[in-house]
Amino acid sequence: MSRSWYILHTYTGYEGKIERTIRSLLEKKEIDSDVVLDVKVPVEEITETKDGKKKTRKNNFLPGYVMIEMDLPEIGWKTTCSQLRRIQGVTGFVGTNPNVRPVPISTAEAKNLLQRSGVIKGEKPVYTRQMFSVGDTVKITDGAFASFSGTIKEINLEKERLSVDVQIFGRPTPVEVTFSQVEKG
Repeated sequence: MSRSWYILHTYTGYEGKIERTIRSLLEKKEIDSDVVLDVKVPVEEITETKDGKKKTRKNNFLPGYVMIEMDLPEIGWKTTCSQLRRIQGVTGFVGTNPNVRPVPISTAEAKNLLQRSGVIKGEKPVYTRQMFSVGDTVKITDGAFASFSGTIKEINLEKERLSVDVQIFGRPTPVEVTFSQVEKG
């Protein structure tokens, strides 16, 4: 037996309920805690700036899926897997039929998902969502041009950067800033 992460397919919106149900079954000893080791709903924190106010919220980045760490035995795996499949809202394990032993995800995939959700330390990306469009007026709040206002001329979503024309000595001057350095003005 070896510890591996598996993906359980669920109805969208049932992820948290299924996680709580599995944890409850483990506490009641209805599921063997030596087989089912952990359960996680992959969520990430997203910071949104809207109307100049920063709000942080949790976003389920894999809707309809729950990660489950198991040490699945060679003999008797069907019992545990069928108990998990019988939970209301669970449709099965990703990539397998009900009569076939579930296939774990790779270690790299599991590490990536756990890092993204902040469960394990590492390069956890911070996602910032801004509601900008070309032509909007913004105020620069950080950096060398803090307190300047300007007009957005270009948006680079991949790099989360803006090209903003600010008035310096009476002339429009393009300035590169990140999303987090500006707010709508």
